[in-house]
Amino acid sequence: MEITEKLKTTPKDFFLHLGAIVALYISVVSIITLLLAIIDQLYPKPFEYVDPYAGGVSVALAMIFIASPLYFLFMRFIISGENEQPEKRELSVRKWLTFITLFVAGLAMAIDLIVLLQKFFAGEEITLAFVLKVVAIILVLATVFGYYLYDARSNPAVVALFRPRFTYGAGAFIIFSIVLGFWVMGSPYTQKEKRFDAERVAHLQTIQYQIISYWQAKQKLPITLEDIKDPISGFVLPVDPSDKSQYEYVAKDKFSFQLCATFKMETPDGAALEGYSGPNYPYKNGMNENWKHSAGKVCFERTIDPELYPPLNATIKISPPIRQ
Repeated sequence: MEITEKLKTTPKDFFLHLGAIVALYISVVSIITLLLAIIDQLYPKPFEYVDPYAGGVSVALAMIFIASPLYFLFMRFIISGENEQPEKRELSVRKWLTFITLFVAGLAMAIDLIVLLQKFFAGEEITLAFVLKVVAIILVLATVFGYYLYDARSNPAVVALFRPRFTYGAGAFIIFSIVLGFWVMGSPYTQKEKRFDAERVAHLQTIQYQIISYWQAKQKLPITLEDIKDPISGFVLPVDPSDKSQYEYVAKDKFSFQLCATFKMETPDGAALEGYSGPNYPYKNGMNENWKHSAGKVCFERTIDPELYPPLNATIKISPPIRQ
């Protein structure tokens, strides 16, 4: 009676399969994260903060750019080894990781459907954005589940014929998701300009605060921005983050002044809810805190309310030196 020796899992086999599964999980999570972030950008909820920089999209794109090629690379080595030694399809590590993947994908789809039904039974509003998120999650997970189930149950020769179609289809879907992500987020250059504009607004807010403090201390507005420099407190005038030029300031009258900056882009949607550019309301500090701007040179008119910003009339008592 001939005894067939079972093929043992080598360290190379173990780490190739482990690397492929880890890369797959990261890719799936990043693709789902990307799709959900895109939906949030396209269909924001009323009165809910929307990240103007699409931070979730950029994180997901970075993960996809690294994890997805790694997955296909690991799978190429695995498939090459199986073509040379078909019995490697029976490796225990391969079977364990395959069925763990099937279990995780199936469980995630079930949870997704449970959440959908729970919202329906609870009478909550099921928005288009929510439905799209459910569909996106199920689509990605069902693709992974279907592929690994087919791979586990089908003849190796049939799987070998089907695998290139899956690879091209998955690659096309990933590329489509990446293109859609950049369409929603904008190019890296666009993101840089958005952040520069946000930094300009932050600089103007800082300068405004210093001007108010100057007025409270001296009951007059500074003639130039050089007057608000304070080496004792360490305040240094901020400059434009791009060309390092100084921001423009004009004292209009006893209480009013103007701050100007040149912006590259219009205020991004959602920034108003972040405090970066709020509605045109007089806040409790008595200043018009609307920093919404268009592209190009924009000037912000500010008027100090003496009742809300009373002068600092307290005198500083200096103790005489102690004589011995």
